Amino acid sequence: MPDTPDLVSDIEALGEKLTAAKASITHRFIGQERVVDLVLSAILCGGHGLLVGLPGLGKTRLVDTLSTVLGLNGKRVQFTPDLMPADILGSEVLETGSDGSRAFKFIHGPIFCQLLMADEINRASPRTQSALLQAMQEKSVTVAGEPRTLPAPFHVLATQNPIEQEGTYPLPEAQLDRFLVQIDVPYPDRDTERDILIATTGLTESESSEVFTPDTLMAAQALVRQMPVGDTVVEAILDLVRACRPEEPSASDLVRENVGWGPGPRAAQALMLTVRARALLEGRLAPSVEDVAAMATPVLTHRMALTFAARARGLELSDVIAQVTEVTTHADAAA
Repeated sequence: MPDTPDLVSDIEALGEKLTAAKASITHRFIGQERVVDLVLSAILCGGHGLLVGLPGLGKTRLVDTLSTVLGLNGKRVQFTPDLMPADILGSEVLETGSDGSRAFKFIHGPIFCQLLMADEINRASPRTQSALLQAMQEKSVTVAGEPRTLPAPFHVLATQNPIEQEGTYPLPEAQLDRFLVQIDVPYPDRDTERDILIATTGLTESESSEVFTPDTLMAAQALVRQMPVGDTVVEAILDLVRACRPEEPSASDLVRENVGWGPGPRAAQALMLTVRARALLEGRLAPSVEDVAAMATPVLTHRMALTFAARARGLELSDVIAQVTEVTTHADAAA
């Protein structure tokens, strides 16, 4: 680890570069600053993001812009019910040479990129969805018994449409857990929508410029992991994650009566990373308990589930997380 003065100057320099990156992104993805911050947080932490929103809210545009600004080789796969694992990973084909000899040749699939957009991921069958499991966790895939390393850095940004559920296959819990954050993309407000209309219906549109390269992005990801985290923040993370598990003795009646299953250790790891990224994006050198509260919903929503009875009563998981977060983080902040 570098000396403290060097670390501080490196973090400050990275903060300035991130400011330039955000400005370049918001030229094309207008008004959704929280969404941009969450996606950048996921990438700065070396993780993957699940974008949930209605059609036409700019999710594809955001990912395309990110690949330009971050200097990454991006590819897009439209997930459909007939998509097969080989369509994503690639496959071996028998190739005949000019001399008549035959040999197997591996044809790389679109997953061999640095930023993969998995569009409407829940429309593919579980067999095809599982093709991403090893890639997302281990940054490699196994085809025909041979492991193949993916380019570095490697990130998956998947999209889901929350209203069209007919003909879809819900993502299994194991795959949901591999997404560092779930990012809800809301409707824009009136002023933002007005800006979108003006910016996108003329003869020309704003272009984004490259700010990072793959090497500088990986250096930034390493720097995020060196940012100091105080004991108070660590305890707040542990208190929050454990308070969301109905089996825990310290769980509230709200959690025990309404939560079917809670977040595992990977949720605590995700919070430990994303609070650093949030602090960095806001120009601070270290995270606070406030960052834990802010990242609770994106990190925990897809790692928990309500009971059937709770869903029947109309209870929302976001309300449960918000109440648990308020109690635990306020207690830690006071301590």
